[in-house]
Amino acid sequence: MEATEQFGGTGRRKRAVARVKLTLGQGVITINKRAVDEYFTRPSLLQIVRQALEVTQTGSRFDVSVKTEGGGVAGQAGAVRHGIARALLEMDESLREPLRKNGLLTRDPREKESKKYGRKRARKRFQFSKR
Repeated sequence: MEATEQFGGTGRRKRAVARVKLTLGQGVITINKRAVDEYFTRPSLLQIVRQALEVTQTGSRFDVSVKTEGGGVAGQAGAVRHGIARALLEMDESLREPLRKNGLLTRDPREKESKKYGRKRARKRFQFSKR
C-alpha cells in the first residue's frame, strides 16, 4: 500500500502564519485540530478560507489540515487562504492562472507599523506647545 500523497503550503497575512497540508479526501477542513466552522465562526471568514478551493473547483477532492498561529482571526483566515492556494499550486501547476487572476497567490504585505521611540504610537506625536 502506497502512502497518501500530501501537498503543503505556507500562507502568511499580517502577523499570522498558516501551515497547510492537502491530502486526497472528502473536503474536510480542520484548523488546529478543530472543524473549520467551529474555529472561524463568522461566515465571511469561512468564505475567505474556502475561496481558493471554490475558484479551482477542488472543494470536495481534498482534505485540508491546517496549523495556524499568530495574529487575529481575520489574519489567520487570510493566511489559511494563501496557504491553500500555494498547496494547490504545488499539486497542479496549471491552476496558477485562475489562482493568480483572483489574487490568491499574492501575499498581502500590509502589517502594523512598529512604534517609534519618543512617540505615543508609530506616527502620533505628543501635543506641541509653542509657549
